[in-house]
Amino acid sequence: MWSWVAHRVTGVLIFFFLFVHVLDTALVRVSPEAYDKVVATYKTPIVALLEYGLVAAILFHALNGLRVIAVDFWSKGARYQKQMLWSVVGLWVVLMLGAVYPVLGHAARELFGS
Repeated sequence: MWSWVAHRVTGVLIFFFLFVHVLDTALVRVSPEAYDKVVATYKTPIVALLEYGLVAAILFHALNGLRVIAVDFWSKGARYQKQMLWSVVGLWVVLMLGAVYPVLGHAARELFGS
């Protein structure tokens, strides 16, 4: 049940990110100065945390989507859905731990110095 909710929530969050991304990219055609200001705000530590959340949402959505495909198309998928869910969660945690430095490294250097 909760994986179903999390899959839907992450899908909606990814959709809104893509919507905002298209809008801010289109801003360069309207006002390059405004675009530069928006891009400058993206280099703040708070936005780095939001990027980490985006990575978390995309990664969970993708891994859980593969699990849903396996449940739907594998004849034994329904029988092993709980084990596959815990595998997805475990893999997601490992990959998110691996993404800490690449995604949040700049923010940490910005806050605490090199």
